[in-house]
Amino acid sequence: MPEILESIAQQASTAFLACREAIESGTLIERESSTDKEFPFQNWFKGRLEADFDEPGRNTYPDIRLVHDSLGFEVKGLAYPGRDEDYDCNSQIPHGVFRGRQIVYVFGRYPKEPDENSYAVYDLVLFHGSFLNAQNDYVHRNTSVLGMGSYGDIRLRDRKMYVAPTPFGLLDGVEGQITLVLPEDWPVGANLAEVGRITRVEADQVMTGYAFDLETNRLTATFAPNPTAGNEHKFVAYRREGQETGPAVSLKST
Repeated sequence: MPEILESIAQQASTAFLACREAIESGTLIERESSTDKEFPFQNWFKGRLEADFDEPGRNTYPDIRLVHDSLGFEVKGLAYPGRDEDYDCNSQIPHGVFRGRQIVYVFGRYPKEPDENSYAVYDLVLFHGSFLNAQNDYVHRNTSVLGMGSYGDIRLRDRKMYVAPTPFGLLDGVEGQITLVLPEDWPVGANLAEVGRITRVEADQVMTGYAFDLETNRLTATFAPNPTAGNEHKFVAYRREGQETGPAVSLKST
């Protein structure tokens, strides 16, 4: 396992440094037209990868899966200025590990209304998915129930959607920077300098279910004690060596 983790950490670090180099050298996001909004940033990130990967498809999770390492990248582009405190994750709740694969998220911000079809990455945070959610056993399923409507033959579909915080909503010191956040036990190679340590603490309760009242349009949740309440998950923030003079990275106060 240590050798596998070392290889995965190296791939994540290499991707991060390639993004840093591309941003510094002025490698721009390219879009086909002003209506092309879904994939330009993902395509920009794909161009930074040296490792072989499976070509992304629609509604796949994670977006990019490496062929020779158990690592996947979930890529999220955010228009700036705009909504960047949280984001919609429509297909899966955030994971640190999904089906045996380590998940690393890539969040990049770029101009909201660029004048051209080529535009720069403003800032970027690449981080392990457990920073958003340390629970890996939840299985996402969309289900339905028959019986709605006056004749009782309409199915009510339960299509789960989630809203999770972004690293820009959780962290101070990442705006205008290129930052890597990994679990503290992940080995990283040379050319990276520590710029902060972050601890996330598990909540006292976990959600176990929810109900929706069709008459009042009220959504209610049920909770149970979290068996791992109080567990601390520790992360280290890095920048490229020589860039550690920027702002320190810390968890925002609530």
